Amino acid sequence: MQPSRTTPAEKKVHELFEEQAARTPNSVALVFGKEQLTYRELDERANQLAHYLQAFGAGPDKRVGLFVERSLQMVVGLLGILKSGACYVPLDPSHPKPRIEYILGEARSPILVTQENLADGLAGNVRQLFLDSDWSKIESLPSSKPKEQASPNNVSYVLFTSGSTGKPKGVEVTHQSLVNLICSVRKQPGMIADDTVLAVTTISFDVATGELLVPLSVGTRVIIAGADDVTDGSRLRELMEKHKVTTITATPGTFRLLGEAGWKSRPGLKIWSTGEALPRELANTLLGGGAELWDLYGPTETTIWSVAGRIESTSGPVPIGRPVDNTQVYVVDELGEPVAIGVAGELWIGGHGVARGYLNDSQLTSERFILDRFRGGNGRIYRTGDMVRYRADGVLQYVGRVDRQVKVRGFRIELGEIESVLNQAADIRESAVIVLEDAPGDRRLIAYYAVADGRVPSVRDLRTHLEQTLPDYMVPSAFVKMDALPRTPNGKLDKRGLPEPDLTVTKASSKSPEPRDDEEQKMSEIWAEVLRLKKVGIDDNLFELGADSLHVFQIVARANKAGMKVTPKLVLQRRTIRAILERAKEKAHDGNGNGNGSGAAQVASPAIVPVSREKYRITKN
Repeated sequence: MQPSRTTPAEKKVHELFEEQAARTPNSVALVFGKEQLTYRELDERANQLAHYLQAFGAGPDKRVGLFVERSLQMVVGLLGILKSGACYVPLDPSHPKPRIEYILGEARSPILVTQENLADGLAGNVRQLFLDSDWSKIESLPSSKPKEQASPNNVSYVLFTSGSTGKPKGVEVTHQSLVNLICSVRKQPGMIADDTVLAVTTISFDVATGELLVPLSVGTRVIIAGADDVTDGSRLRELMEKHKVTTITATPGTFRLLGEAGWKSRPGLKIWSTGEALPRELANTLLGGGAELWDLYGPTETTIWSVAGRIESTSGPVPIGRPVDNTQVYVVDELGEPVAIGVAGELWIGGHGVARGYLNDSQLTSERFILDRFRGGNGRIYRTGDMVRYRADGVLQYVGRVDRQVKVRGFRIELGEIESVLNQAADIRESAVIVLEDAPGDRRLIAYYAVADGRVPSVRDLRTHLEQTLPDYMVPSAFVKMDALPRTPNGKLDKRGLPEPDLTVTKASSKSPEPRDDEEQKMSEIWAEVLRLKKVGIDDNLFELGADSLHVFQIVARANKAGMKVTPKLVLQRRTIRAILERAKEKAHDGNGNGNGSGAAQVASPAIVPVSREKYRITKN
């Protein structure tokens, strides 16, 4: 249990930024490409937007959608919504429109802060305010602070996470909870005005809130990586070197992506690893460069991070650390009673960080958020569903899950949500989704399905169906067709009885030509190495090979290191080695470069794979 520490309980989160802007008005707050804003400029623009929003009814606990591309405007929009007294609902432009529309409808957002190119064709009863075409109206309003409306107990943001029922669910986080988190982590792991932070996280992931608002509360300079940058390890490495970044917060997957691009940690760099378990081999690689390494853990329901720990040892499982300020943690058994040190139990979290609950779902809120009986009913506890144990030194060690929730590339995923959507596809009788880890840190979603009598849908059909509703990180990388899914004696689905897919067999087409020159040969070897295949022909389609977006980025990084100038967008568009290299040569010849579009919303199509008895480390949640 963490001792209480005094935090400014009367503060709203945007006031922490306003106080810093008053102290260092001329310091650079944000950098995006060739653009930048000082603290004064950012504060004044956010004030103008807040006045504009208030004129259209924004106020306490009014939920305003934030649907903006990565840019300076994204942060202006976030702060402007908070200053208006409303709470923001972050929306990722790479997600399918039906998902965006569902969230806006569920949030009952009266206003959407967006850009014209994003909102085109978006359905729903919501007033759209454009940060680009409406800016001439917005900047005519006062740059002074608007009349304060919100209180610390009002909601600061609502973040939608994957839901086991097949639909995302919204978590309401108050100003008080967010202020407590910011004040704690700016002390430990710690951040100061002289730091330079690289922001890489999508706005719809709660880590982005901490990644932006913690540094802006202490006078730090924040470098915003563009949508193209965050999917390209080489560009991220260049940004870190160009701006002499001192702190970066990211998932283990992003650090692997940087490593593929030749980046190495260095003395003086502070690394905050978050979003999913940090593998020991990756931790040792980061420590080997001399960086200060921290692991930060926490569910969305307890405000971004609840536990933090510095990683110094190079042996044994990586611990998640100790509670942040004003946070109580309990490790309990199935009856809710505390377990002994060293015994695994479910982690319950109480204290200032506990969210208000789930939006529009009082039943689920009452199930997951309970009174803190350990403190005489004073406060509430969130039942995380995570299994942990206490080490002898009082540090927490993550063990696993008690339910079917998983983490893939830092994103929290309810496997039931994928299955629910997949079961709605034509001719699908039933399905099951698991997480397979066939190499440390390389986790893939694998779907098993059985069809009803009639047509067997193609993988492309299934993928298209899923992409219409789910974000790319929730689309399985491979599909396994079965006559029927295994059952337990009482008729329930037996996930442990699912056959293990063989992802190492040759999937190259017998008609696909062998590489014709050294460049094609090298690219073929890279594809085979990344995808763990025996060989790849130059006309084999990436869609047929079971690649996901992370594999694409690894391919690009290794190809560039070998001297082949390709981009994620080029790989995703051309899909075969022949087409990719031919287009790359054309681009180089005409002098236009390769271009580097985002590719964030595009993922290589998965493959149907055969079944093998070869054993993998596999998590069947």
